[in-house]
Amino acid sequence: MAATGTLLACFANDRPIVGWTLGLSLFLGLVTWRLRAATAMAAATGVAITASLMFSTASPSYAPWRTALIPILAVSLMAFAATRVGRRKKEQMGTAEKRHGRAAAQVAANLGLAACAASSPVQIWLLDRPWLPPHSLLLAPTLAALAEAAADTVSSEIGQVLGGRPRLITTLRAVEPGRDGAISLAGSLAGMVAAVLVSACGSWALGGGGKLFGIGSAGGVFGLFFDSLLGATAEERGWLNNDAVNFLSTAAAAGFALALLAALR
Repeated sequence: MAATGTLLACFANDRPIVGWTLGLSLFLGLVTWRLRAATAMAAATGVAITASLMFSTASPSYAPWRTALIPILAVSLMAFAATRVGRRKKEQMGTAEKRHGRAAAQVAANLGLAACAASSPVQIWLLDRPWLPPHSLLLAPTLAALAEAAADTVSSEIGQVLGGRPRLITTLRAVEPGRDGAISLAGSLAGMVAAVLVSACGSWALGGGGKLFGIGSAGGVFGLFFDSLLGATAEERGWLNNDAVNFLSTAAAAGFALALLAALR
């Protein structure tokens, strides 16, 4: 624990690390805002979360591409591309994302849990659990949460365009596209591919190998279907809004990854 604290203190006083982290986070936020993929406040929220994740996942032999920046980029690029696939059709159905992009609450709901899971207090707590594996795999909950965030967006956006008539996850009854809790084969497959791609990027960047990749992918896919289940139940009844569902789904993905870590100890 003392070593972790010393390491973070070194990062805080290392100007190149601070410069790369803040500079790249600000650049990504500016590009996101200029592309109208997010509002100004949402872009600022994304900058804060990206910087936090980069600091939390930096190693002594620092390189920006060996941090959570890479899976964050993967999530952002896939979400941006997916929202623009078949946009005219989604506008006709009334399900297209707003022209000014995502709001700050949406960004926080999708990425906030990952930042919390990678934070120093949480990582120190995980290090003290005797039922968990070595530190190299303790970023699996973070990666699973990011994988779920990408999977959810890609599944929803692609499913509306290519999925045909979706079905409610709880009853398998055919429903209209865009319905809370609706799933389709094409959308589900697209979401699972997105989870796998984010996990592949993250396991490479974070140096976690095949185990980190597998656990991150499994957690992301679990969270994807948990999101649909919450949508068909709690969101459909008005108990939760979409942002709350998204946050809880990333939490479920992280929790599932943590359970897998314990099982594989």
